Amino acid sequence: MVTVGLLATLSAKPGKEAELAAFLESALPLAEQEPDTTAWFAVKIDDSTYGIFDVFPGDEGRQAHLNGPIAAALMEKADDLLSSPPDIKQIDIVAAKL
Repeated sequence: MVTVGLLATLSAKPGKEAELAAFLESALPLAEQEPDTTAWFAVKIDDSTYGIFDVFPGDEGRQAHLNGPIAAALMEKADDLLSSPPDIKQIDIVAAKL
């Protein structure tokens, strides 16, 4: 059962779209190693906008993810890849089918 999640929107700098997509693809093995990350999705919203949606059984798992290697790597590359800071929203899950 999942109760909380994260919804992050990422806007790529012009010319960095493919590099941002590759970064997100490379993060999948890190997400797979997080025991409380029940589901993790990297998505393309439009030509320059990408997103990450992930869900957790509780806030402890969500906070562990926010303090984990994916978030650290994203913040390290943000100035190079993103046209603006990531928009990260902490969300509550109302209903889910996994």
